[in-house]
Amino acid sequence: MSITVTGATGHLGRLIVESLLRRGVSPDQIVAVGRNVAKAADLSDRGVGVVRTDYDDVDSLRRAFAGADELMLVSGSEAGKREQHRNVIDVAKDVGVGLVAYTSIAKADRSTMKLGADHRETEQDIAASGLSYVFLRNSWYLENYTSQLPTYLERGIVGAAGDGKVSAATRADFAEAAAAVLTAGGHTNRVYELGGEAFTMTQLAAEISRQTGKQVTYTDLPVVRYIEFLVTAGTPEPVAELIADGDRGVARGDMHVEGDDLERLIGRRPTSLADACRAAL
Repeated sequence: MSITVTGATGHLGRLIVESLLRRGVSPDQIVAVGRNVAKAADLSDRGVGVVRTDYDDVDSLRRAFAGADELMLVSGSEAGKREQHRNVIDVAKDVGVGLVAYTSIAKADRSTMKLGADHRETEQDIAASGLSYVFLRNSWYLENYTSQLPTYLERGIVGAAGDGKVSAATRADFAEAAAAVLTAGGHTNRVYELGGEAFTMTQLAAEISRQTGKQVTYTDLPVVRYIEFLVTAGTPEPVAELIADGDRGVARGDMHVEGDDLERLIGRRPTSLADACRAAL
């Protein structure tokens, strides 16, 4: 079986390739595609096919997807440019890909977030294409928070998430789930809501405080004030608006995943907030 993984020169796509290899998929049955193939040189040395592609370049997609039985579509990072995903879907259908697995967002069918609308549209496009699919609706990455630990320790946590819970898990956890559905049967046309242990921003602050012995607090702002805060800190306004909208979604419960889909797919409990913080400190 040939498995093609898009975004394989990025964080999540790379981890998916590594998870496939650990699960015993032969390197010559994996095609890792992305823009910066230099980042995948070591994968090529290990026998993985590496192909440069761009979601805007249909010809490059055709070359990369030729002969693929399964396609792992790692969502693009450019919000509002879902025509890139349509290119992938159209090419996958044209070349006869058997299954498309897509990294979507939690509660994509009902999310109030701007990113939710983007993912919802892509899910609808995949379903309408007639391709067999698996939708992997991921909550936020724990790394979204642990990567900011130095800032949190210096200035505290600021946001607009209120008391909303986020069911974050590590990229590696989500990558394992993706590899699981690509290497085992019984997942066709299934939708999985994936997340780990839920926590609020106040609980995040408390956990950091507990582990470091330094008091860290969470300051909650109205969305408009949070955008102003981010812009003042140097964040471009469009990015600030997207970040603040994500917090607004958290406050509404859009990133709180119930159920144990992630645990069942990876065969263990997802990485906890405590463990993720400990590893990052």
